[in-house]
Amino acid sequence: MDARSLRIGNASGFYGDRFSAFREMLEGGPLDVLTGDYLAELTMLILGRDRLKNPSSGYAKTFLRQLEETLGLAMERKVRIVANAGGLNPAGLANDLRALATKLGLTVNIAHVEGDDLVGRADELGFDQPLTANAYLGGWGIAACLEAGADIVVTGRVTDASLVVGPAAAHFGWKRDDWDRLAGAMVAGHVLECGAQATGGNFARFGEIDVRRPGFPLAEIFADGSSIITKHPDTGGAVTVDTVKAQLVYEIGGARYAGPDATARFDTIVVDADGTDRVRLSGVRGEPPPPDVKVCLNRLGGFRNDAQFVLVGLDIEEKAALVRAQLDATLKPRPAEVLYTLARTDHADAPSEEQASATLRVTVKDADPTVAGRSFNGTVVELALSSYPGFFLPALPGDASPFGVYTAAYVDARKVPHVAVLPDGRRIEVMPTEETRGLEAVPSPSLPTALPPGPCRRVPLGQVALARSGDKGGDANIGVWVRSDEAWSWLVHTLTEEQLRTLLPEARELKVQRHVLPNLRALNFVIEGLLGEGVSSSTRFDQQAKALGEWLRSRHVDVPESLL
Repeated sequence: MDARSLRIGNASGFYGDRFSAFREMLEGGPLDVLTGDYLAELTMLILGRDRLKNPSSGYAKTFLRQLEETLGLAMERKVRIVANAGGLNPAGLANDLRALATKLGLTVNIAHVEGDDLVGRADELGFDQPLTANAYLGGWGIAACLEAGADIVVTGRVTDASLVVGPAAAHFGWKRDDWDRLAGAMVAGHVLECGAQATGGNFARFGEIDVRRPGFPLAEIFADGSSIITKHPDTGGAVTVDTVKAQLVYEIGGARYAGPDATARFDTIVVDADGTDRVRLSGVRGEPPPPDVKVCLNRLGGFRNDAQFVLVGLDIEEKAALVRAQLDATLKPRPAEVLYTLARTDHADAPSEEQASATLRVTVKDADPTVAGRSFNGTVVELALSSYPGFFLPALPGDASPFGVYTAAYVDARKVPHVAVLPDGRRIEVMPTEETRGLEAVPSPSLPTALPPGPCRRVPLGQVALARSGDKGGDANIGVWVRSDEAWSWLVHTLTEEQLRTLLPEARELKVQRHVLPNLRALNFVIEGLLGEGVSSSTRFDQQAKALGEWLRSRHVDVPESLL
């Protein structure tokens, strides 16, 4: 452990992550701060529905149960805890934590950050009555709480990276315009935020490391904003240049990665191996943040349901067409949306019935739960003895479930309150950063010379490239990178926006943006609208685009034999 650094660990990448991670991180080695990220765009919708049923709810209950088991250990080891588990009710979570500390006989200084919840000002801000409306706050409220002696800080919707930026800024005494240092902490926070994804989880070359139970990551942050990503010894997985790059390119846009505290230039990050399970991040340049902050809006969109018809053997297309014709004629009242998706997973002359099978998925949406539920279910079941040969359903359709619609809005940061509620109850207003800068496009970087022509072989793209993908509202993101300069010269000239549309036909009619990150030998693609109105509303087979990158890697392209 380097005395010059601040050791910040992560024990949660989402609401529902490994419950035992808090204990594993506290017992596994020295830490100064332990963070937990519980909030995603979909999570805010879930918490919003919880709040409708119980106004005193709205936070991540798992966090409270985790601390019931580990709070004494954290205090004994003098590890401070910072988490966004407060969701829509950080004050309520802070109060329940105080009750927990009393129950456990512990003296704990507890603070929280609030101000992000704008749903009560929906009319004023022109939000059209959403279920939830939460601005992404930065790390300075967290810093104020820690400077006031807080042992635990819980927040509502802050940027994921703020869980690292706040503690680092407080520890090192950074100023509001220390752009490079703040940006460096943002980059480290971006790597940590998804937990085990930085230590080999969901990694494209998973066969190279033992990922049966990867440990959770930590970052050694230094005063200049540089960091080393690592993990506790004797934990699973690995921290390598590639596992860290996989997280760096995950769910980003262009080279400018904006937050409310600073804008980090991802085209300046230098990634170097620094020993076993140690990767150094340095050279990050920062800029002032944009004047507006992002707001996550969720509204209830209605109710959805689906049914899956298994089609076996011959005449698959004709069987699917028959089901569609029958449902179109008998769905009364007809749901507002009816979508048919045929997955041709069948094989000719198959050695098993399952391998001879395709699936027709029918998804319906409607404002009326009866139309999407009981009425739809009855129509589906009534086909059992009067449709295609071999008719069967792997499961009966269930009740209609509510779905949400996600949209993003942007509000002047000066209109968003940011309040640190200190352990002694004092309320400190955190003012927005004075200096701001719009997000101009980064000039196109100079590209390496294309590889000279030579013999090629048609192989899966994944033989030379790695990828990771995910969701940003209704958009999908795919980061693709390679390991050598020669492969980079080939990739950057080959995998164009048009080529991506060819390889992924679902994107053919959609807007695709390509961002070039030469220092990472990486390309980042944003496919706008692939996920419709967000994860909860999406009818794609892969609703969060988590496997989109693996589909891309499986597609065949002509690759120079010199790279194979």
